[in-house]
Amino acid sequence: MRAMVLDEPGRPLRAAELADPEPGPSQVLVRVDACGVCRTDLHVVDGELADPKLPLIVGHQIVGTVEGGGGSRFELGERVGVPWLGWTCGVCRYCRSGRENLCDEARFTGYQLDGGYAERTVADERFCIALPLEYPDVQAAPLLCAGLIGYRSLRLAGDAERLGLYGFGASAHIVAQVARAEGRRVFAFTRKGDDAAQQLALELGAEWAGDALGPAPEELDAAIVFAPSGELVPAGLRAIAKGGTLVCAGIHMSDIPSFPYELLWGERVVRSVANLTRRDGEEFLALAPRVPVRTEVEPFPLERANEALERVRDGEVRGAAVLVP
Repeated sequence: MRAMVLDEPGRPLRAAELADPEPGPSQVLVRVDACGVCRTDLHVVDGELADPKLPLIVGHQIVGTVEGGGGSRFELGERVGVPWLGWTCGVCRYCRSGRENLCDEARFTGYQLDGGYAERTVADERFCIALPLEYPDVQAAPLLCAGLIGYRSLRLAGDAERLGLYGFGASAHIVAQVARAEGRRVFAFTRKGDDAAQQLALELGAEWAGDALGPAPEELDAAIVFAPSGELVPAGLRAIAKGGTLVCAGIHMSDIPSFPYELLWGERVVRSVANLTRRDGEEFLALAPRVPVRTEVEPFPLERANEALERVRDGEVRGAAVLVP
């Protein structure tokens, strides 16, 4: 099979011809039909997430077709989604309390397990997700991380009416649609001068879009920070009202600068989102067609994975980038 391989963090992915993977117990062999490109992939490739499996096939927003292996959950020819959470122990206090996203032994697709920048992959069928028929492969891929992490972040933000989204890329463009369907008011905060992202936000129902480091047009009830920039945390705190919540949605963020206590005072809350659960997947993929969520995608051939990653890094993708083997 063709694959794009990470040999060492900090180096471009290498195009390779590899043997097809063999499924183990409870695993399915999946032909990859599409794989979303996530900012987390950049964190892995850049070495900002420590100790990846090497050599590694990155990618964790996989839409594919079951070609072999498995047990009773999926049949041959069935379409499945393979998300970031690839395996958990099932017995620790986190797993037993419905918080498998915090399992200390968890393994993640495209990080400790080979992922979807390839023509085939294997995945634990217990952690694969059935996909709604309403979405073609390329449009379904961003739902599997951008959508799922965005959904979890939105739920942790509470019932905020005035919601700020900091960084308007793959996740925010999905969350904005869900928030609007729930009757919330959405405000989009982007890099100064990022007219394309601001225009997309307005098209998707945001009532304002502007500079993330500038003043908000009015007080917010909650904010979600998708961009991996620590300086956005005090910026978001300045924007939210007393009792509001600021959710940091990324798996990696630059250091948060010091800020005066008065920004936090007033029972404001800062919290992170860590990974996702299978329940998140079931709930969000049932919700998405009802909204209905529309994913904006820019497809790339598998061999142009390095280009796709650079375009995500530079914020040049409208919506989400997706690899198509």
